[in-house]
Amino acid sequence: MPNTFFRFRQFTVHQEKTAMKVCTDACLFGALVADRFQHENVGRVLDIGAGTGLLSLMVAQKISCEIDAVEIDENAYEQASENFSASPWSARLHVHHQAIQDFDPPVKYDLVISNPPFYERDLRSPDEQRNVALHGTRLGFDDLLQSVKRLLSDDGSAAFLVPYERENAFEEAMLKNEISVWQKVLVRQSVNHHFFRVIYLVKKRMNEMLTYEEMAIKDVSNRYTGEFNRLLNDYYL
Repeated sequence: MPNTFFRFRQFTVHQEKTAMKVCTDACLFGALVADRFQHENVGRVLDIGAGTGLLSLMVAQKISCEIDAVEIDENAYEQASENFSASPWSARLHVHHQAIQDFDPPVKYDLVISNPPFYERDLRSPDEQRNVALHGTRLGFDDLLQSVKRLLSDDGSAAFLVPYERENAFEEAMLKNEISVWQKVLVRQSVNHHFFRVIYLVKKRMNEMLTYEEMAIKDVSNRYTGEFNRLLNDYYL
């Protein structure tokens, strides 16, 4: 049975109400985004599909910004709200219970982050809550990217965590929606494994050269790599 909470250095993520639990690749994504943008002029952040609120909390620890998190599942919304309220940054963390397609704030965002539903055609679970969290049953790539374009400031950036096997589909959706990738990070479970996740950093306007990186979570001895430790050191106990 999965743990009902995950304790970090400065906050705790309770997860008993949510289908998707804290996982290593999501932690890496949150840490990498915070690392890349902590010295940028980021005043407002939007977290699409907040789940437990993990990504928002990781960003809030490193960046002094206002964060709006949007979550369609009622149980996950309640969980994120509780996790936000118990954190040191509760005054600037706000969660909204609605579909991102219906979210219409009076502001635009400097940074949008999302760990979107992974699979659109794969075998679904009998657990409908897990289907919503894991599959694109309510939020396909096109809907996600259209919402990002609508809510992102002209000079803002967005960051996505996508399964490697969905790389082509996601890149086709970005091309269709005229979203430009400026950094692509291919992630392995270990140096002995093939890629399993892709992290995209994107803009509505391309003003930087596309760069590629490769990263492994564990080394040949099954220990966390130096880069993984550097990114997660301020979070993991």
